Amino acid sequence: MTFTQKKEIITKITELLDQLIEVDTAVAAHAPEANADKPLEMLTVKECAALVDGLSANTIRQLCAQDKIAHVRAGVGRHGKILVSKVSLLKYLGIVG
Repeated sequence: MTFTQKKEIITKITELLDQLIEVDTAVAAHAPEANADKPLEMLTVKECAALVDGLSANTIRQLCAQDKIAHVRAGVGRHGKILVSKVSLLKYLGIVG
């Protein structure tokens, strides 16, 4: 892996984290009772599928591939675990403001 490729990956991860922060901030603005000290909750693909009835793990993977929900891949290549922002998923599905 070249230095340029590594830099592109780091840039992509930074952009995704910025999106997660923006989504979390937007939700916090609509929910003043939200605890600002609460860490960002990330879910695995299986946890996302279990969270919402009728939603499959494959659908979650497709939403991630299409960049419709904020996610980060923890690990190398296709074997890396996908972690999805719970707030982003619920917002995409229209469950949270």
